[in-house]
Amino acid sequence: MRGGLAARTLLRRQPALLLGVVLAALMLYVAALPGTLTVHSPTAVDVNAALQPPSVAHLFGTDDTGRDLYARVLYGARITLGIVAGSLALAAVAGGALGLLAGFFGRVSDMAASRLVDVALSFPPIFLGVVITGILGPGVRNLVLAMAIVYAPVFFRIARAGAIAEGARTYIEAARALGLGEWTILRRHVARNVWPLIFLQYMILFPLALQIEAALGFLGLGVQPPTPDWGSILAQAKDLLLTAPWMSIFPGAFILIAAAAVILIGRSLQPILDAPG
Repeated sequence: MRGGLAARTLLRRQPALLLGVVLAALMLYVAALPGTLTVHSPTAVDVNAALQPPSVAHLFGTDDTGRDLYARVLYGARITLGIVAGSLALAAVAGGALGLLAGFFGRVSDMAASRLVDVALSFPPIFLGVVITGILGPGVRNLVLAMAIVYAPVFFRIARAGAIAEGARTYIEAARALGLGEWTILRRHVARNVWPLIFLQYMILFPLALQIEAALGFLGLGVQPPTPDWGSILAQAKDLLLTAPWMSIFPGAFILIAAAAVILIGRSLQPILDAPG
């Protein structure tokens, strides 16, 4: 009860957070239930309806094979947002866990892992994404794995820095004095205080990962046709910017809205998550 009241108060006091939550909720609904918003199939081809502009019959127009663009963008939300959310979650779990262990326990393994992470972070994410997907090959599973590998070092560094900072606090020494084991301290105290940093980093990286996913799809290294995906739709539209601009405008707008929603939520929550205690 108190938690719900606090959440409503927070939303009223921060219009940006409220707007971000509303936009995110709309995107989640589109991704979860696209079939409730359109009667068209995202893969049905109708060459007689190719490159039709937006109309009542086709709200976002059609592509060069006559597929309904509105349906493709809606169904593409599930693929695109699912890939980004899943890959970042995998990166947060793997990179965050390794960072916690390295920062709390230290030793030679920490130095070796940190140097490897420094090397990975010296390359632009899009470069690493292209290299890894080029090696693994296109496809949803490989794209999720590639993006997780790209962003795991970022979560490692955040978690390691947080674990080092928490490990130096006096309450950790007090916990040791009370006889608590190192693993218990890590699980009950350090990890609990570091997870808000990991969550905040997740929110910060989401718009960036969304761009990377779309870019890899645009380059043909992501989801393969005829599966709808915002990046692959933009790739299909690149040669039709003048004759069929709607093919670029609508998926681009959805990418912008999804990114804006997460940015608004992340920036609104940052002061709360960064607050001590």
